[in-house]
Amino acid sequence: MSEPALSPDERRPIVRDSLGVGIATGLYGTSFGAVSVASGLDVAQTCALSLLVFTGASQFALVGVLGAGGSAVSAVLTAALLGTRNTLYGLRLAPLLGWRGARRLGAAHLVIDESTAMAVTRGSTAAARTGFTWTGVSVFVLWNLFTLLGAIGGTVLGDPRTYGLDAAVGAAFLALLWPRLREPGGLALALAAAAVALLVVPLAPAGVPVLAAGGTALLAGLLARGRSRPERAA
Repeated sequence: MSEPALSPDERRPIVRDSLGVGIATGLYGTSFGAVSVASGLDVAQTCALSLLVFTGASQFALVGVLGAGGSAVSAVLTAALLGTRNTLYGLRLAPLLGWRGARRLGAAHLVIDESTAMAVTRGSTAAARTGFTWTGVSVFVLWNLFTLLGAIGGTVLGDPRTYGLDAAVGAAFLALLWPRLREPGGLALALAAAAVALLVVPLAPAGVPVLAAGGTALLAGLLARGRSRPERAA
């Protein structure tokens, strides 16, 4: 038996909140467009990244490594490392949304932080689908639109170093990281990862320090998970 559809009164606030998230997140695409051009990509390459990759942190990581002179391999590995969290989101969303076939394939491209958050907090499958779809589609459309505008603007401005855009990648990552520092152990982990990256900088090519910092975070997560298992068993 299928679950009943949402009433207009139930649907309206979910759509409103989803569009609000979509607008706020989509506007940030302007920064990515400008940063990507500042890192050496052209407008078409920048727009292709937003269309095909569509996960902000990974996109910033990729252009950041390339802009610093790193190899394409290092850039892709760094972006993939940051994108692994979306796989975990998918494992949580698949049974919650309950889609199959082409709808499930299409939804996979919209699995990001925002669409996941707007789905997992709902009390029914219908509400979760509404929150996920409206958030994912609105972010996708606006992110790509503002990526294009940012890329064109960055091209018109000329040398990005004149306006400080060459420092925007670091600033963007700091903005992404800042809310996580409030979580238990977040600050200590961030400092440890930063220390590892700084130690690796004089010894390795561009891009490798980011991978080393990410590896430090993954190792810390695995160790924490290993310690928690005996406690649950007890």
